[in-house]
Amino acid sequence: MAEQDPDKPTHFGYRNVESTEKAGLVRGVFDSVATRYDLMNDLMSAGLHRLWKRYTIGQAAVRPGDVVLDLAGGTGDLARAFASRVGPEGHVVLADINAAMLEQGRKRLVDAGVAGNVTIAQVDAQNLPFADGSFDCITIAFGLRNVTDKDAALRSMYGTLKPGGKSMILEFSRPAQAIKPAYDLYSFKVLPALGRLVANDTESYQYLAESIRMHPDQATLQSMMEDAGFERCRYHNLAAGIVALHIGYRV
Repeated sequence: MAEQDPDKPTHFGYRNVESTEKAGLVRGVFDSVATRYDLMNDLMSAGLHRLWKRYTIGQAAVRPGDVVLDLAGGTGDLARAFASRVGPEGHVVLADINAAMLEQGRKRLVDAGVAGNVTIAQVDAQNLPFADGSFDCITIAFGLRNVTDKDAALRSMYGTLKPGGKSMILEFSRPAQAIKPAYDLYSFKVLPALGRLVANDTESYQYLAESIRMHPDQATLQSMMEDAGFERCRYHNLAAGIVALHIGYRV
């Protein structure tokens, strides 16, 4: 699949922007929310994001000695869990494009006493700076929708997997039709209000709601993964499809 034309407009929430602008706009969102990111996630999801991530970790089934890349890993909750599972003979790379989020992740890793088998890297998911076949498992949780060229990111993830390795994409998706009215009301009324009250930032959480609606649905994302080379692709709907976990392998 062709790479995204840098002169072609893309979307930032519901706004059309130049492709070259989006990364900077997304950076502004996460610079704004970094220090309260975990608190806001707990409030927005009533703590469910922790269960969704725990499910992802279970499905990853990493083993001692594995090498794991946690993309868009931000504050490091997945990286901390993987570090204990791969053990001292394994390794975890906590990666994000946003320096403010990585700083929060670094602090949390230190506070948790995690050291030795975790590396922190500021990277662009669209062009990963790792050798072909570097990782047994790659995860990206609630980050793919913020990437400008998702196809490029999927190809880059595929290339850095070892043969037999798996990529796991945990992301907001399309909920069941029965709950859509209530979900829309929550997304466009409650979320921005929470952002204003807790983080003094309405716009970032308005963007969150809009970016979810612009993200590919379950079937489309699975097709994109297959186009990028992944095989044995599947997805698991969580919370009636509000969130989906996509899994694909490099065979």
